[in-house]
Amino acid sequence: MGAASASDLAAESATPVLPTVALAALPTQAQHTDVLIRQGGPFLHAKDGSVFGNRERLLPAQPRGYYREYTVTTPGARDRGAQRIVCGGSQPKQPERCYYTADHYASFARIVQ
Repeated sequence: MGAASASDLAAESATPVLPTVALAALPTQAQHTDVLIRQGGPFLHAKDGSVFGNRERLLPAQPRGYYREYTVTTPGARDRGAQRIVCGGSQPKQPERCYYTADHYASFARIVQ
């Protein structure tokens, strides 16, 4: 293997290192949202499945349209609440990776099986 180039090192350092969380450790509402994502709905909110812009740049950089956001129902909330799952990939029903946020995009953890 050759030495990494300066541009390779810069790209690696720009990629966020996120914690992971097991799907089974997420709230049951998030687990249910994961099932809905993989079966293509039905979703309760019109914004579910819409493009997530990653303006916070907390997720790995990808072209616009790569990420989609989904609401995780928050018991007792009168609105959509703060919990979301954001998934990336070219096929929404078969995401390459998904992330959970409990604080409306202030932080993320990568969901692992």
